[in-house]
Amino acid sequence: MPLPSLARLVVLASVLVASLFAEEAPKKIGIIGLDTSHVVAFTTVFNKGPKNPADAAKYAGFRVTHAFAQGSKDIPESTTRVPEYTEKLKGMGVEIVDSIEKLCAQVDFVLLESNDGRVHLEQVLPVLKAGKTVFVDKPIAGSLVDVIRLQEAAKKAGVVYFCSSSLRFAASTQAVAQGSVGKVKTAYATSPASLEPHHPDLYWYGVHGCESLYTVMGTGCVSVKRDKTAEGFIQVTGNWGDGRVGIFREADRKAKGGPYGGKAVGEKGEADIGKFDGYEVLLQAVVKMFRTAQPQVSAEETLELYAFMEAADESKRQGGAEVKLADVLAKARAEAAKGR
Repeated sequence: MPLPSLARLVVLASVLVASLFAEEAPKKIGIIGLDTSHVVAFTTVFNKGPKNPADAAKYAGFRVTHAFAQGSKDIPESTTRVPEYTEKLKGMGVEIVDSIEKLCAQVDFVLLESNDGRVHLEQVLPVLKAGKTVFVDKPIAGSLVDVIRLQEAAKKAGVVYFCSSSLRFAASTQAVAQGSVGKVKTAYATSPASLEPHHPDLYWYGVHGCESLYTVMGTGCVSVKRDKTAEGFIQVTGNWGDGRVGIFREADRKAKGGPYGGKAVGEKGEADIGKFDGYEVLLQAVVKMFRTAQPQVSAEETLELYAFMEAADESKRQGGAEVKLADVLAKARAEAAKGR
């Protein structure tokens, strides 16, 4: 016999209350590469909580559970960090596995954190095969050719991903990107640009300032010229082809006021850009991708950003000549096609 209406309501109410208070199992995140301080900072937020407890809801429902330790194979400052960071993640309850395939079988999402961009393509392929949404930390690859190959592989697999520096999501930079000074006419951004011989010059660290620049300028750069500032630091001037100019300048790490910064001049005024607001702003974007299955930086902008930095190297090779991004991209696409 059907339950009396009152009894039925009591049962339904009990089920509803139970569902409201039941804790849903967190989504599992796997980390690839334990040779960067990012892995400790990110895992701390997910597994212990953010600096401000009031922000906990922004990361709720996710936990780092597994990691694969391989990072760089031949960059000493990278390989020496692995044991320390591995132990720190173990201390936060992370299980270390011996292959990316095993990691993907255990998790829902992936953070590809290897410091060395050259290993990213190799490492991301099993992630794509497993169909896991993935954040790829900067640099997305070790060459423009591999950027193209990685993006083509992700598109073919239908996997959602994005790559970014945390600088992109700083509050002041985002305000300008969202129109606080109108369309940006000129901008410059600064960051340190320490070099690593296996990567194009700006891929290794100058990418931070270049990310800030592209966040406010957007795509459309036509050509770049590379020279030096009066102090001898790298300077790359981008021509956006419509009178708009964007400049990256290498900063002294000991610069007064800090090495990260810049300014944007728009139709409605000017504003500071390029500040470093910590890693949590980036993680909020990563969580948004996990929750919505929407990349937080377009593949098109990422490709142009890395072409901008590769063109800066080509300008250096040509003694400071103006180099068109279209030429650099065409050459890289032709090379990438050889590997298909």
